Amino acid sequence: MSGRPQLTLVSRSYCHLCAEMEVALGALAEELQFAVEMVDVDADPRLLAHYDEWVPVLLHGQTELCHYRLEVSKVRDYLSRIG
Repeated sequence: MSGRPQLTLVSRSYCHLCAEMEVALGALAEELQFAVEMVDVDADPRLLAHYDEWVPVLLHGQTELCHYRLEVSKVRDYLSRIG
């Protein structure tokens, strides 16, 4: 990969699925060399309106990679395509 991609995890503090995805992303980010920015859906009215019941959501820019659960194969495939 050229550079280090920046993925965004849209989540909330009291969400167990969000916590699970954050932990799973930690290991994957280290392996695949991407950065993860955490964004609190409840702190941004625009994100809340769009993603409220969908969190956690993993994004690269405007591209939604997965929600609810980390889809490792989908993230791997996507990162290899944007290479």
